[in-house]
Amino acid sequence: MSTQTEATPTRREQILREAARLFAERGFHGVGVDEIGAAVGISGPGLYRHFAGKDAMLAELLVGISERLHEGGRMRVEESAAAGLAPEAVLDALIAGHIDFALDDRSLITLHDRELDRLRESDRKQVRKLQRQYVELWVDAVRAIYPELTSLEARVAVHTVFGLLNSTPHLSGSSALPDRETTAALLHRLARGALAAAPAEAESGRGRAGSAGTTAATTSGQRS
Repeated sequence: MSTQTEATPTRREQILREAARLFAERGFHGVGVDEIGAAVGISGPGLYRHFAGKDAMLAELLVGISERLHEGGRMRVEESAAAGLAPEAVLDALIAGHIDFALDDRSLITLHDRELDRLRESDRKQVRKLQRQYVELWVDAVRAIYPELTSLEARVAVHTVFGLLNSTPHLSGSSALPDRETTAALLHRLARGALAAAPAEAESGRGRAGSAGTTAATTSGQRS
């Protein structure tokens, strides 16, 4: 997975990578332990030296990617701040990190969408907690550039951008995406464009709400 080091993956990492691919392709219940073992060249029972079972693999995949996204985002923010970079550079670093995930870990996006509810409650809560912390890193970065946004508006904008970036699993086939560099640049422009549109849209929405409230109050006064 892209979020791991470039060193040769351990057997455990190989198992997780193949499990993620197979779970995403055929669903959690559509894949047996023997098939995961065969994908990495070991017997099914041999997997139990590394994991207690499929449930443990799923938990490590989904909790693990949430931890790596949050930790990676936190490090990007801290490194940018230490370097004295402008708020735009902090946001660009967060976007670039998430694009790496969206392009290189597409099976995990599919897995999260389909199988999160299969986790034990404690693991599911941990995933949600890490995701909230990750979102707040983005919210702070967005509001540093667009302070006119409320926290709620920035949060909605961030979730919308995640939806855009995390759409990559829906593109399949050799010709569905241009080369990686071109795709990454396109996704980056789309993300920045979506966030840049948020202040104008938010102000417009607040204006319409204010007008509606004034009209309602006027109408109520006329009726009385």
